[in-house]
Amino acid sequence: MIVVLGAGIAGVTAAHFLKKAGEEVLLVDRSDVPASGGSGAAGAFVSPKIGRGGPLQELTNDAFAFAKDFYRKLTPHAFHADGVLRIPKNPEDEAKFESYEAFNYRPYERWDAVKAREAGLRDVPGGFFFPEAGDGDAREICRTLAAGVPRRQMNVERLERKEDRWLLHGPQERIEAERLVLATGYESDLLDLRYLGIKGLWGSRGDYATSRHFPISMHKDFSLSSSREGRVKLGATHVKSPEPCRACDGRPLASLEAKAAEITDTSDFRLLETFCGMRSTSRDHFPVVGPVIDVPRMLEESPAIVRGAKAPLIHFEGLYLLNGLGGRGFVFAPLMARMLAEHITRDAALDRRIHPDRLFWKWVRRVGQQRDERGEK
Repeated sequence: MIVVLGAGIAGVTAAHFLKKAGEEVLLVDRSDVPASGGSGAAGAFVSPKIGRGGPLQELTNDAFAFAKDFYRKLTPHAFHADGVLRIPKNPEDEAKFESYEAFNYRPYERWDAVKAREAGLRDVPGGFFFPEAGDGDAREICRTLAAGVPRRQMNVERLERKEDRWLLHGPQERIEAERLVLATGYESDLLDLRYLGIKGLWGSRGDYATSRHFPISMHKDFSLSSSREGRVKLGATHVKSPEPCRACDGRPLASLEAKAAEITDTSDFRLLETFCGMRSTSRDHFPVVGPVIDVPRMLEESPAIVRGAKAPLIHFEGLYLLNGLGGRGFVFAPLMARMLAEHITRDAALDRRIHPDRLFWKWVRRVGQQRDERGEK
């Protein structure tokens, strides 16, 4: 049996593809419903990445191409491909858009200020409109994908490797698994995973009632959804403070509401519900997908690695990660989950850009530098 720990978008997509591959899967989460954490607070915007090319943009857009078709097929009731307009954040960003265009995901349309005004936006110079992009109901997507997978509610306090099994210890029970997938997001303290550099990014979302009709979604340095049944979503992954609630002073949507009011009429917006949660990101902003290095054993058996020596990497048996999806969790999750499932079930090679091993050697060298600074041997 394979246990997937964590029932956010990473966990439910991993469970989906593993089950599809014929594996016996159990989805475990501390909550009795999927997407109770950061995934449930997401706006679930699914759109391409713009920029001047490069590995991260290429990977993101490959993931987008896969994700939009995945959601259309499996969760058509919860994914709305009304198109997304990418708007420059400021005049400096507007000047860069011309250089971005050659690297755009296709199909797209170049909008001007007149076209943006027709969509209900003001003081907007236009942007790139991606007609296949859209947004989804985050919790409904996760519920739908988890529906066909056996689930157990348990707050896992400790992991133990015993003989050929993983033991997941809870307050009053334990679960045994031949293989284990950690899809726990920014909370990654069950093992020594410092080398991944996983950090939390706080995101906020508000659902608003409005009489206005928004035919498309848009993204600037925040996102505003198209309207459905008199509701819109406004949100962003925008607070990097370790104490996000203190940073936003109890009003997580205040800055987003002010920004939205600058470009469209929000006068009749009435807040219905607020969602906040933490997303996880890796040190280099690429997803982290694949096997896990046994850090304590590496440091014990090859202590010279902190001084620059090389040694064969030692991985835990039967342990895998799906993490670091950042603010694009609903874009990355389906493709990353499929890649992981193919690696686990068919030993398919993982893309170097997402393999966790890429992060180990720089981290272990820093450990050595820090020890030198403290005068430790």
